[in-house]
Amino acid sequence: MTEKKTTAATRGPSDHTIRDQIVAAAMEYFSHYGFEKTTVSDLARSIGFSKAYIYKFFGSKQEIGEVICANCLTDITERLNAALEKSPSATEKIKQLFQTLAVAGCELFFRERRLYDIAAASSREHWPAAVQYEDSLREIVLAILRAGRTAGEFERKTPLDETAAAVYLVLRPLADPLQLQSSLDTAREDASQLAALVLRSLTPQFVTIDIIGH
Repeated sequence: MTEKKTTAATRGPSDHTIRDQIVAAAMEYFSHYGFEKTTVSDLARSIGFSKAYIYKFFGSKQEIGEVICANCLTDITERLNAALEKSPSATEKIKQLFQTLAVAGCELFFRERRLYDIAAASSREHWPAAVQYEDSLREIVLAILRAGRTAGEFERKTPLDETAAAVYLVLRPLADPLQLQSSLDTAREDASQLAALVLRSLTPQFVTIDIIGH
């Protein structure tokens, strides 16, 4: 008989209301006491559930943290997409990309520091939510570059994948919670300068010929 693998999706009752209740309570608890210092037993006592009951819905504290992290990163992504939709050109999208990530990251840090710490843990330990977020940002960068090349705003000589990878490397200090927290005081100014640097590198280089004597 084949043993059936148990996952968070199949563990316990498929009652989304209770799962949401656990996540909401965990967010509040983590906000006060921090993710690293909290145990599932601590969380169970604060909610009034048994530890075993929580394990019917989540296999570990990390699974709960991943849901919270995913929600935070989804909020940032939605905010970013809204800003990009309002941008009339690829050039403006690059500016919004850098600025929005810096502002959203700083606001999360100062408003919900304990939840920011979960995002930092997610990045440090490469949780699926963080990996998916990074992948989505790479896709956004790629889409902006394609649009900019089509519109003639950006150079086309460098291979697209190389350009996208380089732009993401410049962007990453603003997108990665671990790196952003070391430059919170200057993040917005940094975002403007980095975007300007990227845009200068993307500008098409036209060859000009000076005709002497004419």
